[in-house]
Amino acid sequence: MTLVTTERDEAGIVTMTLNAPETRNAISELPMIEAILAALTEAQADPEARVIVLTGAGVAFSSGGNIKSMSPGQGLVDKVPAITRRNYRAGIQRLPLAFEDCDLPIVAAVNGPAVGAGCDLTLMCDLRIAGASATFAESFVRIGIVPGDGGAWLLPRVVGFARASEMALTGDTIDAQTALSYGLVSRVVPDDELLNEARAVAGRIAANPRHAVRMTRRLLRQAYNRDLSVTLELSSAMQALAHETDDYTKALAAMRARIEKSRS
Repeated sequence: MTLVTTERDEAGIVTMTLNAPETRNAISELPMIEAILAALTEAQADPEARVIVLTGAGVAFSSGGNIKSMSPGQGLVDKVPAITRRNYRAGIQRLPLAFEDCDLPIVAAVNGPAVGAGCDLTLMCDLRIAGASATFAESFVRIGIVPGDGGAWLLPRVVGFARASEMALTGDTIDAQTALSYGLVSRVVPDDELLNEARAVAGRIAANPRHAVRMTRRLLRQAYNRDLSVTLELSSAMQALAHETDDYTKALAAMRARIEKSRS
């Protein structure tokens, strides 16, 4: 079975689907981690790719960790704590770094539960659209562990420190409408409209000049974690590059033509 399927349409939208419904798309084991990383690398290298839509096959977006492989000596967990630490660094912690490094905007189409590391996977994306049946839980504390995949860094940046503390310390599950009120998702749509809505948003992103989109995505990511002076320096450098692209020249000419037409 292909653990992550990808399909690119004519607009440059890459639909990336976690394809392990028998584990509710658990992402903690190395084969799935490697499959996600490979799919990201493939999309990043594709000159025709403009935006990624990430979703899950079956009834869940992702259950996060596979509980069956979380006993000592299985999966990431070793009987020696130092080895467990190394396994996390070489395993699931590669995901947030890869998502951060990707230039393509990533839209999470959250179908059903996004639990633990599955919730954090949505946070690695740039925006999240939820189906009405979607739920979210930063549930690590419920089984006596902490967010080992970067969730303690990701969650406060999306929902704020107080909401993140409530979610992480209680492990409570929230529904899609609560997620909307928290700012965790940007919209909630009927389940049967989820992929179409996510692709529609992705299409509006893909319609823009691709170099500008990739650089804007990178700039947003960098600016969020740096002070103003560093951000301004990075902005000027990227703007200088953007001004030299064919996309910019064509878009500017088209804009000028529309302005002239409106005046005539």
